[in-house]
Amino acid sequence: MELTGERTLPVSREIAWHALNDTESLKSAVPGCETIVASGENAFDVAVNAAIGPVKARFKGKLELADVQAPESYTIRFDMQGGAAGFSRGDARVKLDAVDANTTRLTYVVNASIGGKLAQIGSRLVDAASATMADRFFSTFAADLAAKHPPAAGTVTVPVATAPGFFATLWAFLEGLYGGR
Repeated sequence: MELTGERTLPVSREIAWHALNDTESLKSAVPGCETIVASGENAFDVAVNAAIGPVKARFKGKLELADVQAPESYTIRFDMQGGAAGFSRGDARVKLDAVDANTTRLTYVVNASIGGKLAQIGSRLVDAASATMADRFFSTFAADLAAKHPPAAGTVTVPVATAPGFFATLWAFLEGLYGGR
């Protein structure tokens, strides 16, 4: 499965980069996320509750950041296990481009494979759930960024795009596979 997309964030590239590397920011935006805990340099243990159709489970796994080019891009490698519900493995390439001083475009490409009961429910359901979860993630993530970093007086802001973003899609995919709030 491959998912691609972009999202406009209402903050500078540096602020967006910091938020994308802050476990508390991510945890609060990822539907169903219980924990994101550093387990080494650029490595994290994750626990997420997710539901896609009839498949509901608690997924645990590892995330690893590779090819880090701060504050521009990185690759996230993931391996999530949900027992009998199945698994998801893959990677996501994320890139941040400064549109202007207060706006950043995030683009992503996610390649993933799934197995177990998740693979049996069909790609259309998984894709739809992933897109929905991605939208929930990015709506929350962008709103949190806007609340924490309001634009300076006299600046013009660009509306946040409604297309799902990378982390939205990745987390939507993972959350769709592994559970929801």
